[in-house]
Amino acid sequence: MTYLAKAALVFAVLGLAACTNGDRFGKLGGGYGANGANGAYGANGYGANGITSGGLNDPTSPAYFQQTVGDRVHFIVDQSSLNPEARQILDGQIRWLNANPDFNATIEGHADEQGTREYNLALGARRAAAVKDYLVAGGVRPNRLQTISYGKERPIALCSDESCYAQNRRAVTVLRAPGM
Repeated sequence: MTYLAKAALVFAVLGLAACTNGDRFGKLGGGYGANGANGAYGANGYGANGITSGGLNDPTSPAYFQQTVGDRVHFIVDQSSLNPEARQILDGQIRWLNANPDFNATIEGHADEQGTREYNLALGARRAAAVKDYLVAGGVRPNRLQTISYGKERPIALCSDESCYAQNRRAVTVLRAPGM
């Protein structure tokens, strides 16, 4: 390969790297969802619609909800029933959502990689429904909550052992801006 060809290859790779979103997984800003999309808020306090919210120290902020209250609960294998730890987290979500009625939420149901795609989509839907039912029973208006199942399609841990499976068996409450 000639010097010119190598230089062109290096510039092409650098050019492509510059086009990617460095915070696409929400790790830098503490974003919500897989990439901070869907009208959700990051820890920097700015949502997709430009609304400003407080940071981690503001108990009315989405960042506080995610980091302090907790935005996810975990499940055991092939189950959609809520354990005591999950109920405790959801009790905090109920208090936060009732104190902040301008926010709506999408509850994402997830499963580990074991089983078929269809089975895991159904399991994720049951998990999301279990969380929604608990939140509604605690006084959150049902019209503020939506559910979606991703089954095994959006893992947060990638390995084929129990430590990863346990992280992927979850339901995540993703806050949405009013009207979204």
